[in-house]
Order: sequence, then structure tokens, then C-alpha cells
Amino acid sequence: MPDLDLSLPDGKLYEYLVERPTGVLVIIVVALIIRWLAKRFIARIVRRASRGAVPSVLANSKAGELLADLRPGASARRQQRASAMGDLLSSIATITIVAIAFVMVLDQVGVNIAPLLTGAGILGVALGFGAQTLVKDFLAGIFLIMEDQFGVGDFVDTGEASGTVEAVGLRITRLRDVNGTVWYVRNGEIVRIGNQSQNWARTVLDVTVTYDADLAHVQEVLAEVAHTLYEEPALRGVIIEEPEVWGVERFDKDGAVVRVVLKTAPLEQWTVARTMRERIKAAFDEAGIRIPSSILATAPEPE
Repeated sequence: MPDLDLSLPDGKLYEYLVERPTGVLVIIVVALIIRWLAKRFIARIVRRASRGAVPSVLANSKAGELLADLRPGASARRQQRASAMGDLLSSIATITIVAIAFVMVLDQVGVNIAPLLTGAGILGVALGFGAQTLVKDFLAGIFLIMEDQFGVGDFVDTGEASGTVEAVGLRITRLRDVNGTVWYVRNGEIVRIGNQSQNWARTVLDVTVTYDADLAHVQEVLAEVAHTLYEEPALRGVIIEEPEVWGVERFDKDGAVVRVVLKTAPLEQWTVARTMRERIKAAFDEAGIRIPSSILATAPEPE
């Protein structure tokens, strides 16, 4: 029986023993370096996001120093959000780099990767069509969290539902309205968000008085009541700016409407509005100012 010749030509021997192992090693090393650089870059973004600097557009405003996030636990929540997004971005970067490196290693060792790439392309197209709603929800959730459009504890209006945010996920946001109903809203279906508890809020009170009232005196009384409320130690930090009386807003069938506004901490506008109504009623009674039986356009509160 003749001996089998298992020897390889010198060129092939060099390729299998030197070139291909070296190529695989280079791919692995480059992939590790890219992954390290990506994680460093993501960590830098996370550190900047966790500091939560006020955008320059806001900081240049008249009251820029008051526009920082005043929500309880805002700093801790910002750090948690930045950390969560950093972990997500790091995982995505790692999976992408490892997948590309794996395909390149297969190609380097002589495996035909064309069928693999074709199959992956077909699978991607199938997933794109079949799970496009799911992908849309996840992408929307990523940007909702990254941009801090709202968070747990905020009172938001999504159009179809409004209430306090109880949970924010990548696919679903859970709200609970004032009646106790829990709403599950898909992130991909949220077109616009009204956040009533971000940075600061405003109490807007439209007070109706009879037409025989002295409007200048009415505004003086409202300004005094609002200022007294602003100076109260118990409300320090709740009303964050000197209140303003904007004057006569309009004339209704029952009387003249005078508007007073108070800038408050987030989620405190309704408490301040209730307290203001009580104080205004007492001050008007003392000053002899009459309020019609029907008061229109009171301060907005969650429904």
C-alpha cells in the first residue's frame, strides 16, 4: 500500500502556520482595542450626562439660575439614567464589535462567509418587516430615557392618557391617573409629551370680581396676598420667584378677570393654587371685594 503524501507546499504551510494565525490574532487585538476605545468614549458621555448641566439656551435666560431641575431626587435619577444608557450602549457596542470580529475570523481561517452574510441579511429583512413596531418602540424608549423627556414621578400628558409616571421601560411607559387607572403606553406611539413637573411649574389663577370693584385695589390685594405667601418660611423653596399680578385678563359675563401667577417647584403648582384661593377669599372678604358666584377659568389641575 503506497504511503499518503500529507505534506503541504511551503507556501501553504507558511499560510496555515503563520499568516492565518497572525491574521486571527491581529483581528482579535484590534477588536479588543476598538472595544476599549468605545467603552472609554461611552464612559465619557455617561460622566457628562450624569452632571446634568443646564442647556445654554436656558442658562442664558433671565432666570437661568432657577431653571435647574428642582424635582426631588433629580440628581440621583439623572445618574441612574446615564448609567443605564451607558450599560445599554456598551452592550450594543460589544455585540457589534464581537459579531464583526467573528465574521472576519471565519473569513481568515478559510470559511466561506457569503452564505452566512446572505442568511443574516435575509433574517434582518424578515425581522425588519415582522418586528418593526417592536423596534420602533425600543428606539423611541431609548431616546425618551436618553433625553430625559420624563421620568418616574413626573406628571405627564401623552395625549391619549395623562397621569403620574410609575415606570419607564424601553418598550412601555406606565402611567396612573388621578382616578387610579393604570395606563400602559407604547413608547413608539407617543407623538408628543406634556411634562408638568420638569424644572419648574407655574400656578396661574384667574380671579373674577364684580364689575363694581376697584380693579386697581383688587390687584393690590392680590399682590399682597401672593407676596405674603411667597415670604412664608413653610413655602420657602416651593414658590421660587416673586409672584406677579399680570392685570385684567378679560371681561366675562359675571365680571372682570384678573390674573395672578406664581412660579413654583415641580408638582407644587396645585398645592399653591389651593392655598392661594383660600387666602384670596379671606382677603377679599376683609377688603369688601365681591366674587361672583361663578368663577371661570380657575387654575388648571390634573383631571
